[in-house]
Amino acid sequence: MAQIAYLECSKCGEHISGAQPQTICPKDGGSLYVRYDLASLKGKFTPDSLRGRLATMWRYHEVLPGDVPVTLGEGFTPMLPSRENPNVYIKDEGLNPTGSFKARGLCAAVTMARQYGLKKLAVPSAGNAASALAAYCAAAGIEAHIFMPKDVPLANLVECKSYGARVTLVDGLISDCARMVNERKQAEGWFDISTLKEPFRVEGKKTMGYEVAEQLNWELPDAIFYPTGGGVGLIGMWKAFDEMEQLGWIGKKRPKMIVVQASGCAPVVKAWNEHKPVAEMWHGAQTSAAGLRVPKPYADYIILDILKQSGGTAVSVSDEEIFGGVKEWASKEGLFASPEGAACLPAYQRLLREGFLKTADKVVIFNTGSGLKYIDVVAEALKIRTAEPASNVFA
Repeated sequence: MAQIAYLECSKCGEHISGAQPQTICPKDGGSLYVRYDLASLKGKFTPDSLRGRLATMWRYHEVLPGDVPVTLGEGFTPMLPSRENPNVYIKDEGLNPTGSFKARGLCAAVTMARQYGLKKLAVPSAGNAASALAAYCAAAGIEAHIFMPKDVPLANLVECKSYGARVTLVDGLISDCARMVNERKQAEGWFDISTLKEPFRVEGKKTMGYEVAEQLNWELPDAIFYPTGGGVGLIGMWKAFDEMEQLGWIGKKRPKMIVVQASGCAPVVKAWNEHKPVAEMWHGAQTSAAGLRVPKPYADYIILDILKQSGGTAVSVSDEEIFGGVKEWASKEGLFASPEGAACLPAYQRLLREGFLKTADKVVIFNTGSGLKYIDVVAEALKIRTAEPASNVFA
């Protein structure tokens, strides 16, 4: 596994030791990046090194932290060519453990938590991060303390309880959950593993960037669509592209990074359209895509900078469009996507109509989770009548 050279603040550039568990920069609260000695790996760790390795995210172990991974087989999800447009690829993260991309980040974070000897981890979550943390903590023998909105998709609650996590349902949004974790963590002895308030979830998520490059034969696409709540995956992939360039695996070309949010909660889209470097708190957030109901991402400044660097953009779509995307992908592609992932389809179609992209552009769209995690939500949105109770069926 990789040796951490140091942790670097994304705001001030301060170097901090990775020998002890860290959260954010003590000087300015910036999110921390894990840095490795990539120069010593160049020429030794190459694309040829990957031949014959297990098809998990740990195939890239030279640039991942930790001595012994707490793994459930996460990563190396399929890249499916669209049946509608052969230049479009759907990266299906729903085939990860616990049914979403969150498995990658929480796998890396729990791996390091165990290595540091941490005993209790706490997280605010809209649902899928909670499921993933609960699973990996169960595998690692660590206590998981989870705070979720009370209207979380039922699958997430059932999973967390089944994994043995301590669950608190909150009458509010993920921001209210985060406040509760922050207020109680010191007294309870919890390590806060919130989005971008510790450095290792980015490391797990960055493997999506390595996989996109590998699965496209080391040629990055013209654009990547990414449903963005906290934005860890977007930030992780951008970090991966930089690392791969330093390793000599790819050149300077970067895809246009495209943020997709729900119109009922679109703080990054609003900030982007108003040319602001940070987002404002979104009041009255409402969307059935639970993972997109994040009123203000902690690392909004990084997300917006990536959009600027990449020549990308930010798009919001309505819940009606989102569930239209669920139905269209299911009926035309055979892919039952999460609402968050399905939001990318109408966003892509809009940018085609507006001329921001052409049909000839090579595009990767991320489906970040399985629609099976949202059965109750999708059934209600698409007005699908569920089965009668057993007592009536067999009467």
